[in-house]
Amino acid sequence: MQLNNLLLEKTERYAIVTINRPEKLNALNTDTIRELQQVMQSLNRDPKILSVIMTGAGEKAFVAGADIAQITSLNEKSGSEFARKGQQVFREIERMRKPVIAAVNGFALGGGCELAMACHLRIAAEGARFGQPEINLGIIPGYGGTQRLPRLIGISNALHLLLSGEMINAQRAYQLGLVSEVVAGDQLLTRAKALAETFAGKAPLASAYILEALYRGMDTGLDEALEIEAAYFGKACATEDMQEGTRAFMEKRKAAFKGR
Repeated sequence: MQLNNLLLEKTERYAIVTINRPEKLNALNTDTIRELQQVMQSLNRDPKILSVIMTGAGEKAFVAGADIAQITSLNEKSGSEFARKGQQVFREIERMRKPVIAAVNGFALGGGCELAMACHLRIAAEGARFGQPEINLGIIPGYGGTQRLPRLIGISNALHLLLSGEMINAQRAYQLGLVSEVVAGDQLLTRAKALAETFAGKAPLASAYILEALYRGMDTGLDEALEIEAAYFGKACATEDMQEGTRAFMEKRKAAFKGR
């Protein structure tokens, strides 16, 4: 796989995907979105990779937004197509069957904030900054910002950020529930790797079922969501991992999950 805008590092159990355009503050252009889709699809199919870390190259930015040079030429039709492509890729990330951790190391603005929100978990360096400043350009978020942000931090807080275009710091993002943890900048990847190892050590099918049940259930009412949960609980009960996990608990030993 030829990558010009991303870096891909694999360990025995997890992968690190780095948006690698530091001279552009890792801004997302169409080529980067295409590469991101290819890489994430490949990792989703790789049985050896059990969790993924997403981060940005350099110290300034996770992803500072979409590439403005490409946006200026959009019209109504091409603008909708531009948004739908990014939405498709981000939705695929959200629907991955293994945990994806956003390690936010700097600016996560516009499309960068939307990318972080498409990941399953977000941790931030102390110097990270978040925002949806599209309104300052006369546009709106197009990669899911108007939908995921209120689901994560509530409608009022989301509207404040969307309508003002203001940036918030990492501590405020933590207070709002946008990120689950704030760490020192030089500890960000260390912490992300520790989380990736933790997730990779759990039962792979159970992890996949949790993600699928949660995201499918969020799109429905509670009664239907509970039925979805019950169905996935049943699926988990039919796995070899369930037998191994319960035996290991009874025998007071660490479970050796096989993803079966």
